[in-house]
Amino acid sequence: TMKFSLAFALLVSSASAFTTTAPSNSGVMTSRPITALNVASEVGTLKQVPHGGDELVNLMLTSDEDKEAAIAKATVTLEASPRQLCDVELIMNGGFSPIDSFMNEETYNNVVEKMELLDGTIFGLPVVFDTNDEDLQPGTTVLLTQGDLPVATVELTDKYLPNKPLECLKCYGTSEIEHPGSLMVATERGKYYMGGKVTGLNLPVREFPCKTPQEVRAGLPADTDVVAFQCRNPVHRAHYELFTRALDDPLVGEGGIVLVHPTCGPTQADDISGEVRYKTYEVLKEETANPRVQWEYLPYSMHMAGPREAIQHMIIRKNFGCTHFIIGRDMAGSKSSVTGEDFYGAYDAQDFAKENSERLGVTPVPSLNLVYTEEEGYTTADYAKEKGLNTKKLSGTKFRQMLRGGDDIPEWFAFKSVVSVLRENM
Repeated sequence: TMKFSLAFALLVSSASAFTTTAPSNSGVMTSRPITALNVASEVGTLKQVPHGGDELVNLMLTSDEDKEAAIAKATVTLEASPRQLCDVELIMNGGFSPIDSFMNEETYNNVVEKMELLDGTIFGLPVVFDTNDEDLQPGTTVLLTQGDLPVATVELTDKYLPNKPLECLKCYGTSEIEHPGSLMVATERGKYYMGGKVTGLNLPVREFPCKTPQEVRAGLPADTDVVAFQCRNPVHRAHYELFTRALDDPLVGEGGIVLVHPTCGPTQADDISGEVRYKTYEVLKEETANPRVQWEYLPYSMHMAGPREAIQHMIIRKNFGCTHFIIGRDMAGSKSSVTGEDFYGAYDAQDFAKENSERLGVTPVPSLNLVYTEEEGYTTADYAKEKGLNTKKLSGTKFRQMLRGGDDIPEWFAFKSVVSVLRENM
């Protein structure tokens, strides 16, 4: 169609990296010693093991002497982008276990085409180091910084021109520039991708605290199902009802808890900033004080990749100790910036997660379709229809208009504490 042709042309012309190259075997990562946390011995009472094995990757150096020696090997210093900071942090702290490097060409192609690492371990989306630097070559050690803070060194192993339209088509289901993920790949990522062995120096400094997988695991209860809830927006009443009622699902064992684990990194351009979202979560945590709900924060960069991103989120939460994962309607979904149409079906992510749950070792918990009724509060939509209950609705657009206009927000829709934070930060 004309729309697809135009979108494809824009995608190709936006970056000269959109060149197809044959897969190379020269970029295979060599084995190297890494620091690993033996979760089985350190937190053996947890139900969940890390993805890809029993060991949680931990690439962080701890002594000043070792950090100085690693920095001394670097010949190039680069300030990391916000997305690169998220990716390198999750490589360093084990959030992306079992990977311990930015993906080389062979691994990248395998993940794009097959959704697998080279050993067959399922992995949702490629994790790459991108650059436009023509002079940056394999064999170079780069120091990645956040301002003046040295974050990591990356020993570059190969350099390749990725097939970006294919990456978008396979990972996002479309190569149209109207998709925010395709737009990110085309306009934010550099021309080249490079594989590279990562050594961690310091975790990035953020306005919201992001515990490592090891730290989160240490705070989880023993022999208990842990149900992860992922979000990238402020939590309103329906969300809260959804994740607390998930504990009653027959798939979840008695005494289970919810780990609310919002992503606070880059998302879509029109999303509320991570810092403001964090403030809403903190006031809600204090207001609800629910002993069966724990709150932590994730430095993850959203792709809005629908089904493939659901897999990525489940892998990450598995590494953080979660046994179950709530899959909402249209999870990580997005709409065309031109037509406003959804790129994915409402249950595509749920179905895809169910298909791959055994390989992932994480149990998906379908989210309830809840509605608010005048007679009985929140119920499932089917129950409300069966009983003929009167439902109330408030669209996101109307909510934002009321928020900006200073109108009273109904408490059945949003928590007062959350509304207050949002208004203070408009």
